[in-house]
Amino acid sequence: MNRVFTFALLFFSFFFIFDTTVCDETVTRDALLKFLAEVSNNNSTILGTNSGWNSTSDPCKDKWLGVTCNAKTLSVEKIILDGYDFSSGTFDVTTICNVEPIAHTLFFLSLKNGLLQGKNFDSIDKCKHLRHLVLGGNRFSGSIPQSFSRLNNLKRLDISNNRLSGVLPDLSRISGLIEFEAQNNQLSGEIPEFDFSNFVAFNVSFNNFSGSIPPEGDSFPVSRYMENPLLCGSPLAGKCSLLSEDSESADHDKPKSSLSRDEILMFSGYFLIGLALVLLILLCVYRKRKQKQQKKKESRIELMKKVATVDHDSTTTSMDQSKKGASNSDISSAVISSDDSNTAVSQSLVVLTSPEANNGLRFEDLLKAPAELLGRGKHGSMYKVMCDNPKMTLAVKRIKDWSITGSEFKKRMQKLDKIRHPNVLPAVAFYSSRQEKLLVYEYQDNGSLLLLLQGIQTGQRFHWSSRLSIAAGIADALAFMHQELQHDRIAHGNLKSSNIFLTNNMEPIIGEYGLMSTAEINTTTASNSHNVFPITDENVGAIFKEDVYAFGVILLELLTGKVQNNGIELASWVVSVLREEWTVEVFDRTLIQEGASEERMVNLLQVAVKCVNHSHEARPSINQVALMVTTIRDEDDRSIDVSASTSTII
Repeated sequence: MNRVFTFALLFFSFFFIFDTTVCDETVTRDALLKFLAEVSNNNSTILGTNSGWNSTSDPCKDKWLGVTCNAKTLSVEKIILDGYDFSSGTFDVTTICNVEPIAHTLFFLSLKNGLLQGKNFDSIDKCKHLRHLVLGGNRFSGSIPQSFSRLNNLKRLDISNNRLSGVLPDLSRISGLIEFEAQNNQLSGEIPEFDFSNFVAFNVSFNNFSGSIPPEGDSFPVSRYMENPLLCGSPLAGKCSLLSEDSESADHDKPKSSLSRDEILMFSGYFLIGLALVLLILLCVYRKRKQKQQKKKESRIELMKKVATVDHDSTTTSMDQSKKGASNSDISSAVISSDDSNTAVSQSLVVLTSPEANNGLRFEDLLKAPAELLGRGKHGSMYKVMCDNPKMTLAVKRIKDWSITGSEFKKRMQKLDKIRHPNVLPAVAFYSSRQEKLLVYEYQDNGSLLLLLQGIQTGQRFHWSSRLSIAAGIADALAFMHQELQHDRIAHGNLKSSNIFLTNNMEPIIGEYGLMSTAEINTTTASNSHNVFPITDENVGAIFKEDVYAFGVILLELLTGKVQNNGIELASWVVSVLREEWTVEVFDRTLIQEGASEERMVNLLQVAVKCVNHSHEARPSINQVALMVTTIRDEDDRSIDVSASTSTII
C-alpha cells in the first residue's frame, strides 16, 4: 500500500512540475510576442522573415533573434533589439516586467535607437534583476519615475537622446551603477551625488541641470556636463557661489517699485555718456584696424615665405627643429596662414559650442600661440597649439587642397556640431579660406589607440577587457553617426587607430569625423573592393561600408597586437593564416597568456573578417557590427561577474 502511495505521489509531482514548466514557456512566448507586436505596431516582419518570432516556436529552443537564454534553465536573460525602426510602436514596460518568468531572469534589456514611445515605466522595478538597461535613441518623454532608483542590481543605464524631463530620481542609491548616460534630454534639477569613483562612463550634457556638480564629478571632462546653463563647479568654467544664490533668492522676495523721475533722468544721462564713449572707442578701433591692415599687407610676402619654408620640410626635420628650439612663430604661421593671396591672413575663426573656447578664443590668439608639428598625412598636417587666452591646449588640423567650397565646409561643420556622441570628438572651432581649411579640437593628453597598440611591443599591458570595451565604444559611436548622417552622406572616411583617442577612463573618442569628401572615400572604397562605381542614392551605402572595413582593421589590430602601417596589409595576412587553419597564430600572445576567452576572441575575429570582406555588399552594416561586438563584450562581463561571485562564495 505504501509503495502504491509513494508511486502516486511521485507521478503527480512529476506531472505538476512538467505542467508548470510548459505553462512558464507558454507565458514567456506569449509575453514576448505581445511585446514585439507593441514595439513594431503589429509589424512582425520588421525583424526579418527568419527571426523565429512566431507562436509555433520557442524563444529559447529555437533561438529567436535578439533573445538570449540560459543554456541550462532555458529562461530568457537578454532581449537586445537595437537599431530597428520601431518609430510607430510603443514600449509598455508591464508587458515584460509584469510577467513572472521573464521578470525574474531578465538581466539585459536594450532597445537602442528604436525611436519608440514608452509607457508604464513606474513598473520597471519589477524587473528587479536588470543589470543593463539601454534605452537611448528613442522618443520617451515625461519624468523618470522613482522606480528606477529601486533597480538595485543595475550597472549600466542609458537613457540618452530621448525627450525626458523633470528631476532625476535618487539613482545614487544604486551602489553598483558604473555607467550612466543621459545626454540630450530636457532633464532638470540637481545631479544626484553619485559615487563617481565607481563610474567608467558618465554623461549629462545638453540638459537643463542646475546647481553644483557633485564631489569627484570633475573626474570626467567638461564635455560630459556642457550645455547645462545653470550648472556650475569644476570642471565647468563657471564657479558656484552661495552668496549669489542667496542674493538672487532675496531679490525675488523684495517688492518691485517703479523708478522716480530723478532716477529716470539720471539713468538717461548715464546712457548718453556711455553712448558717446562707445562711439569714441569705435572710432579708435577703426583707425587701428586700418593701420594693422596696412602692416599686414606689407608683411604678407615675408609671411608666405615662412609658410613655404615650413610646409616643405619633412615631419622629422620639423620635429628636430622644435627640439632644438625652432621659432614657435614660424610653426604657428604654418598652421594658420592663408593661401589666398587676395585676402588678409586674419580671416574669421568660427567658434562652435565650447565653454572654454567661447571664453575668448580668437584667430589672432592662434596666430601668436606656440605650436608643435605632430605629424603629416596625405590629407594635411596636425599641430599642437598652446593658447594663453583662454588657457587651453588645442590640436589644429590643417587640411589643404580639399575640393569643397567654403560654404559647403561651413554647413558640414555646423551639421557635425549638432550631431553629438560621447565617443566622438567634437570640433571646437574651424577656419576656411580659398585653398586651406583648419579644424580646432581639444588636445587629448592620453594619446591614441595607435600608441597603446605600439606599446604592446615594449611590454605595456593592454588587457582583453579593455580592448573589448574600446571596440564596443567605437562601434556604438559609428552606428549612431551613420544613422544621423546617412541622408547627408557624411561618413568618417579615414578611420584608423591613430584617429582613436583615449580618455582618463580608457573610453575611446573618434577624432576627425567627416573630414573626407564622398569622392575621396569612393576612391578608397574602390581600392578595397577592387571596383569603381558611380555615386548614386542606391549605392551611397557603400561609402559608409568603408567605415565598416576600417573598423574591421581596428578589430584585427586589437586582436593581433599588430598595427597596419608601412604597407603591411593586415587583413590579407589574417585571412591567409585562417585559410591554413592556424587561428591561434593570429592572436596577440599577451592575450593568451592573460587567459582571455579563446571562444570570445574567435567570435570577435569572425566579426572582423566579415567587416574586411572585399565586397562592400557582403559586409554587415555598422548597426549589425555594433550589436555583435556589444554582445561579445557583455558575455565577457557576465563571465567576470560569475567568476567573481563564485570566488566570493568559496
